[in-house]
Amino acid sequence: MLHSRIEGEGKPLLILHGFFGMSDNWKTLATQFALEGFQVHALDLRNHGKSFHSEEFSYEIMVEDVKQYCDYHNLKEVSIIGHSMGGKVAMLLATRYPELVSKLIVADIGPKYYAPHHQTILAALNAVDFSKKPSRGAVEEMVSTYIKNLGTRQFLLKSLYWASPEQLAFRFNLKVFNEKIEAIGTALPIDCVFNKEVLFLRGDKSDYILDSDFETIYHHFPKAKIETIKNAGHWLHAENPKDFYSYVVEFIK
Repeated sequence: MLHSRIEGEGKPLLILHGFFGMSDNWKTLATQFALEGFQVHALDLRNHGKSFHSEEFSYEIMVEDVKQYCDYHNLKEVSIIGHSMGGKVAMLLATRYPELVSKLIVADIGPKYYAPHHQTILAALNAVDFSKKPSRGAVEEMVSTYIKNLGTRQFLLKSLYWASPEQLAFRFNLKVFNEKIEAIGTALPIDCVFNKEVLFLRGDKSDYILDSDFETIYHHFPKAKIETIKNAGHWLHAENPKDFYSYVVEFIK
C-alpha cells in the first residue's frame, strides 16, 4: 500500500507529486486544503518517498496503485491534484476510472509525449557515492557541480535521509529511474477521454504546456479549463502557492 499523509475531514482530495518528489513537498498546501473542509491524502507514489520500491514502474501500474489505495480507504468521488508525473498518473486514472474521480486538477503537464530531459539531474544523483559515507554537505556539494539552480537542488535533497546513524541515502529508487526513464515521458493513450471538469494550471515561465498543446488537451478532456499562473515555472505550486491555492479552491469547492 502506498504511504500517505492524511489530514482534515470532509470530501477526499488526493495529491500526487511529480518525478523525484514526495508528499512532504505538499505539506503546507495540504494543510490549507484541509482547512477548507477536505480530507487530504498526499501520497508517495511507488519508488518515491516512504512508499515501496519496485522494479515495475509505469503509468499503468501507478494508476492501479492509486486505485487500490482509494479502495482500501473507501474513497469515492475524489478530487485529484497531480503535478508533472503525478498529473500524468491522475489523467490516466480519471480516464480509466471516471466514476472514481469527480474533479481533476493537472499542474504543469500535458497528455502529450515528453522526450527524456532529466539527464542532468540523473547525472548529479548518480555522481553521489554513498559507499564513502558522505556528509549531507558533501552530497550537496557534489550535486551542485551539476545543478546550479538552488531551488532544484533543495527539491532533490529533500529526499536525502539517514538510512542508519552513519549512512545517508536517497528515498527514491534511483536504480529504477535510470532504467525506466523513458516511462516518465509516455503520452496518454489516444483513446483516453474524461468528460468531467478538468483544470489545467501552467506556469507562465514553464514550457511544459504550450498554446499548441491545447488541441490535444481538449481531445482528451473536452471540458478542460486552462489557466496560467504568473511568476511561476514548472514548480508552480511552490513558486506561486497563493495563486495556485486560489485557482484550486475555486475549482473544487
